[in-house]
This record gives sequence, C-alpha cells and structure tokens, in this order.
Amino acid sequence: MAVIWAEKALLGDGWAENVRVESAEVGLIKSVLPNQKPDGERVGVLLPAPVNVHSHSFQRAMAGLTERKGLDPKDSFWTWRQLMFRFLDRLTPDHIEGIAAFVQMEMLEAGYTTNVEFHYLHHQPGGVPYSNLAEMSERICAAASLTGIGLTLLPVHYQFGGCDKRPLTAGQIRFGNDFERFVALHEKVGEAILALPKDARLGLAPHSMRAVAPEDLNKAYQLAGNGPIHMHLAEQIAEVDEVVAHHGARPVEWFLDNCNANAKWCLIHCTQMEPHETEGLAISGAIAGLCPITESSLGDGIFDGNRWLDVGGKIAIGSDSNIRISLSEELRTLDYSQRLRDHSRAALATQSQSTGRRLFEATNQGGAIAAGRNCGKIAEGHYADLMALDADSVHLAGKTGDTILDSYIFAGDDKLITDVWSAGRHMVMNGIHKNHEEITSRFKSIMRELGDAI
Repeated sequence: MAVIWAEKALLGDGWAENVRVESAEVGLIKSVLPNQKPDGERVGVLLPAPVNVHSHSFQRAMAGLTERKGLDPKDSFWTWRQLMFRFLDRLTPDHIEGIAAFVQMEMLEAGYTTNVEFHYLHHQPGGVPYSNLAEMSERICAAASLTGIGLTLLPVHYQFGGCDKRPLTAGQIRFGNDFERFVALHEKVGEAILALPKDARLGLAPHSMRAVAPEDLNKAYQLAGNGPIHMHLAEQIAEVDEVVAHHGARPVEWFLDNCNANAKWCLIHCTQMEPHETEGLAISGAIAGLCPITESSLGDGIFDGNRWLDVGGKIAIGSDSNIRISLSEELRTLDYSQRLRDHSRAALATQSQSTGRRLFEATNQGGAIAAGRNCGKIAEGHYADLMALDADSVHLAGKTGDTILDSYIFAGDDKLITDVWSAGRHMVMNGIHKNHEEITSRFKSIMRELGDAI
C-alpha cells in the first residue's frame, strides 16, 4: 500500500483540496478522498500523468547532430532520414538498451509515466536477424525494468521502400520483415513483455502506408487482438503524393475507406490533412498521436487541432525523435502552432476550459486509450500514474484551479515536477529519477563511442 496526500489535486470531476490517494500493490488506485488530514507522502499539486504515445528511443542519441546544412540546399525530412539511416548502422543491442534507459528516465523526469515505443530497429547491420528474433525488443524491456516506466511496446512491421513495393534500401534493411516473420517477431515480443510488471502492454505498428502492403493492414489489425495499433499517417507532402499516385486517394481518405478506423488505432502526425479528412478521421474515434517538437524540427507541418477537437477528436502526445523530451513544451508548441497559423490567442481554449486544462485532460484521455492502459485520471481502479508539481514554485504562487495548469505549461516548465509515480512505482523524487546517475553515466559512455557516427 502507498498513500499520497496533496494540497490540491485534479480529479475526474475537477479540482479538490487536501486529497488522500491510496494505491494497492498492483499499482491501481484503491481510494481517492478529498478534505483529509495530511498523511503519507505529502505533495503540493497532484495531477494524472500522461502517456508518451510515440517514441523512437534510439534517435535520442542523434539529438544535436543534424542541425547543419547538407549538400542539398533544401534540407528536409528526407535528407534528415538519410542521416538517421547512416547513424543507426552503428548501433548494437547494448547501445539500444542504454539509450532506451536514458530516454525512459528523461520521460519520467518530464512527467510521462508510460513509454509507447514504436520500435522498428530489429536486425543486425545488413539485415540479418539476431539469433533471438526479438533481441532488440528485449533490450527495450530491459531498460523499462531499470527505469520503472510503464511500457507499451509496439514492434513495427516494415517491409517495403515505398508504395510500389520496392526493396528496402541499405539504410532500412535492419527494419525489414515479411508479414510471416513479423508474426513470429510479435509473438516473441509478447513473451518478453511477460517478464515486466503487469501494467506492461503489447501492441503493434504497421510503419506507414509506404512500408506495408495494403492487404497486410487488416492482417495487422487482426494480429493486434485487444492491443493498440499505431501507424504513421499523412506526415509529409511527398508521402501524400506517393500514396495518391499508387492508391488513387490521399492517405487519410484511403485509410477511412479501407481500414476499420476506430479507437484501437493511433495515427501518428496527421499534419497533411484536408478539412474533410480531419473531420472524418476525428469522428472515427481514432487517436491523433501528435509530436509537436519533432514535427517542428522536421518541418512536417501543423496539425489542425482546432478542427479536430471541435468535432470531438481525441489526441495524445509523444516525443518521437526525442530531440527534446519535455511534456510541457510539447503541449505549449501544439497550442502555439495553432496561434501562429491562425493569428489567434489561446487557440485551443473553450468557454468552459482554459488552454492548459483542455490540452492536459485531452492528452491524458487519448493517451490512455492509445497505450491500451487504464490510466489518465485520478480515480479508483485506475493505475496510479501520477505527477506532482511544486506548489511553492514562483510560477505557481497564488495560483488555483486551471491557472495552475496554464502556468505550468505556458510560464513554467518540467522543472516544476517534484515526484512521478508509474503504476504506483515512485520513480522520481525531488525532480530526479532514483537511478539517474547510473543511467546517465552509461549513456555518456555510449555517446562517446558514437560521437562521429554521422
């Protein structure tokens, strides 16, 4: 049993004071009682902690290495991708485990309690599988064992180099499986998940419409069973053009006409959509997995958040390339992108909810669905996925209600976070992960080895 007492807490029905939260050994919240005397672990502001819905952990080691002009005067996502392919050829299973642990630690310190890992680096350089087909996936699981983060692991099916089913390039060959071998990989990853705490989840991810045969998308949907299924969709203009050329429809149009679009799906980015696609996909119940920092870094475009949310669409937030892991900054960047595009203020606020409140609750709700995880609010029977803010911070002095969230997201930053629990596991205290020094030291050693990899 664990008891947390908070001066203020955001519950499912709004803000409350002097809240006592008790969780059981399995990590589920047993009771939530407001107006209680101080007891147990005492914190200032207690919030439900969101899921990080989209991560390629190995790309964290590339942060800061791709900010120079290349030979192509029009640097873009596609030229960045070539640098990424060159980098990943140097990565070993030991590197992957150490980088993943560092990324997961940073996520926890930033307020995320779950890592949804979109994991496509499966094989050895040259494309030959490891003797253990799930070697790389098991390294992600090993990292989660050390960090204590909740894990939803998505092995990725990646077979082709484009919609014309051309072979993978040398840079992509470590990702590749035909569907039969992917089924075997998915089964092995499921066995690896069993070694983690019971809150760990297995899903899967067809990489994109470019990398998977159209007929395999519904096979993947069936293989996912009760687990979530994620896919990159409509991220780049060139991607849209390629899909139109080969399938006769834009990516979202084709997806809605040919796939069972519902809340089991999380579609990543969705930055290149027409208004009718935005509304249709939102109404389907599918989650939009947004990664505003990475989408800004790679010039993907701006997600139409106003239109999506106005028709009841669900969103979740991820750190994608992990160039910077900051929950508050992802939310801020999402809203600021809408303001810049529309020349507006408080773009995603409503008459009843401030910007911060709307973004924070939407992210929690959508992220829980996309991770296949019973979390997202402080309520009995939900996982104790919790984050605490420093009520004594200058940014929160005198603040109450939704202004706390607005001040955290738009005036403060992740340094306001004092404590984080993932399924009741108290992994961050005083803003620092309990294994911070060990994990950071290992990551530094890896970075010294990879210093000239690009």
